[in-house]
Amino acid sequence: MWFFSDEERELQNVCREFAKKELAPYAEKHDRDESFNLEAFAKMGELGLLGITADPKYGGSGLGATAATIVMDEFGKVCASTTLSYLAHSMLCVNNINNNASEKQKAKYLPKLISGEHVGCMAMSEPGNGSDAVGIQTRARREGDYYNINGAKMWITNAKYADVAYVYTRTGDERKNLSTFIVEKGTPGFSVGKDIHKMGMRGSPTAELIFENAKVPAANLVGNEGDSIYHMMKNLEIERITIAGISLGISRACVEVCGKYANERQQFGKPIGDFQMIQRMLAEMSTDSEMMKHFLYSVACDYDRGNRGPDVAAKVKLALPKMATKIALDAIQILGGYGYSREFPVERYLRDNKLNEIGAGTNEVMMMIIAKALLKEFR
Repeated sequence: MWFFSDEERELQNVCREFAKKELAPYAEKHDRDESFNLEAFAKMGELGLLGITADPKYGGSGLGATAATIVMDEFGKVCASTTLSYLAHSMLCVNNINNNASEKQKAKYLPKLISGEHVGCMAMSEPGNGSDAVGIQTRARREGDYYNINGAKMWITNAKYADVAYVYTRTGDERKNLSTFIVEKGTPGFSVGKDIHKMGMRGSPTAELIFENAKVPAANLVGNEGDSIYHMMKNLEIERITIAGISLGISRACVEVCGKYANERQQFGKPIGDFQMIQRMLAEMSTDSEMMKHFLYSVACDYDRGNRGPDVAAKVKLALPKMATKIALDAIQILGGYGYSREFPVERYLRDNKLNEIGAGTNEVMMMIIAKALLKEFR
């Protein structure tokens, strides 16, 4: 993009090369085996990518939403699964701790998370509370120097490998009385439940977290009791912007695969790219992908400049995954039988992207946020 800084352009080049060498060769294997590219995570730490938005004081890069979106875009183009795990670690765990934790907590947890020595996750969704995030039922009760936490979290990315979990709980009866704790692996009463086998993003481990009188030190409370609703909503904005970067990467990958295939595939004695119906699909895919790029990076840039709002993040989160799903479907159609088979990656692109219409807020929730903001504006 024309407004990228020199540092952001260099970051883009570094991420592109890293994705080509460390992610692309293993993407199909991890999708097939439902395995996790843990080796790549350690190398991301060496490059300073795991703390992209974190304070350099703790080893972070101190960059913003635009830089984080660049990483998501370049990684998402070749392996959306690993990119989703990167999001859960860097944006949901590291970014939250960096923005909300005490100096003592940051000093204790951020260096190892940023270096890649530790893997992080964030636990918000529950078996009975997904879209209604404020309806959390997992409870934390103070008992001396500890809190006892009871409940379960569902759909937790990186759960199986996480050394540190950023966990939202209820600490009072009021609906908005939510509090956050940093919970370490090995905490008594804290365990990882069943693996969740998914349609897409299969190389990103997902599991349940279980709290049965989990004994968490009071020192691990982030901020004060009851003030986490603000933290939650604030972090959702950057999460929704950056996760849209995966959809942009997927759309670019689809255009690339289809452009090459349309030149090589012969039917009726000539390349299928010579047929107007194929040309129309290619033209629309390319145009939509270009619009996605400009919309997403403009929103990310505005966010970094302080022009923020939940409805803006919701708009980009609604638009890009929907457009990427259409592009992936068209890519399958252009490739025909090959597109429907696993011989080409476009069927994986479609399966992976569908998660982006659900995770970090469903399309329907995004529409609610946008409509409420619009109605309020004209009231």
